[in-house]
Amino acid sequence: MTTNISVSRRSIQVLRVMLSGIFLIASSNHLMNVEQTAKRIDAASLKEFAYLLGDPELMVILSGIAMLIAGIALLIGFQTRWAAVILLAVLIPITITVQIGQVHTLGPLFKNVAIMGGLLFFIMNDFSRKTVTETNPPQSELSLKNKEL
Repeated sequence: MTTNISVSRRSIQVLRVMLSGIFLIASSNHLMNVEQTAKRIDAASLKEFAYLLGDPELMVILSGIAMLIAGIALLIGFQTRWAAVILLAVLIPITITVQIGQVHTLGPLFKNVAIMGGLLFFIMNDFSRKTVTETNPPQSELSLKNKEL
């Protein structure tokens, strides 16, 4: 079954730009403060999970590079689905390692959950030129075709 949903083109752009901002800021923090960020991993209650992925300092650098590249791609609307997949793949281990298991970080934990929801929006919806059609150009509306499972 196919469902047509009309949404504002501008709302998708605003969501994309606002969602990318956190990754661009986080990437600069990771890349400019590698040692300090790695120390946060060492202080985390689930640091063993991070150690399974590799050397914390290397992981901080790689995640910073991934967030920078995918964050820019999401910002400019280039390959948004793949950018969101990459950002989600980076965010999940960060959330598990640093946020879960720490009572004083419940706010940031649920912030990350909300960000994951935004990323899932771009992963689950196809915004390619083939599926996005203008239904009412004066109001900048888009018609999205999404298949229900």
